[in-house]
Amino acid sequence: MERAWQAGVVRLLTPGTSLRSSERCIEIAAGHGCVYAAVGIHPTETEPVHSRDIDRLRELARNPKVVAIGEIGLDYYWVADAAQRALQRESLQVQLLLASELEKPVILHAREHADAHHGACMEDLLTLLEKWLRGLEAQGRRPATPGVLHSYSGSLDAAEHAIEMGFFIGVTGPITYKNAESRRHVIANLPLDRLLIETDSPYLAPAPQRGKRNEPAYVAHIADKIAGVQSRDQQEVVAVTGDNAARLFAWGDAA
Repeated sequence: MERAWQAGVVRLLTPGTSLRSSERCIEIAAGHGCVYAAVGIHPTETEPVHSRDIDRLRELARNPKVVAIGEIGLDYYWVADAAQRALQRESLQVQLLLASELEKPVILHAREHADAHHGACMEDLLTLLEKWLRGLEAQGRRPATPGVLHSYSGSLDAAEHAIEMGFFIGVTGPITYKNAESRRHVIANLPLDRLLIETDSPYLAPAPQRGKRNEPAYVAHIADKIAGVQSRDQQEVVAVTGDNAARLFAWGDAA
């Protein structure tokens, strides 16, 4: 965190992936004014989500430092079994309902199957999100900014669809990799006011730190790359994406 502040980072969001890690995220956020937390159960936690788990998440989410529900979503990377995928979708749906109940945005994970030649995971995710938002719209409760598709790796069409629904697109270290022309093409063609800069620490360290343990101070490399692919000034990218995060997470001025 000290290196992050020295690099110019003013806020951090640390998301949970299980009940225990969500609790730990809140503990970390409680000790640092500029650190915020999200709570959620990641799709790779393959056990069914019980009502007691949701009750505990609800309790955790009421902490004033919790600004989102996440990291939740779908992960088909190692999962071909239809029953396991259905379990993930059920877990996601329950947590989406919790997010709308508490009026908090969601941080969404989507990872395709290792051998996939199509976007089954992203298709399923967008379908579930559409259904969720239609239900909220029918109640007059649809949020203007429902969440972010974290560490986005999908197609331009899917990203544009998500943006039409109000979602932000998260940009992480792979945009800096030499073999990531497709990611750069996607980001080059998306509006800056719908992008967030993320780390996915400790994974996906950007070049020139690739292969090392990732950390928040490295987001400057991602801002540089976005500026390059969109032909913008780096400071503009920093300012706009920072405003985007504040708009989504409603975390106000840094302490």
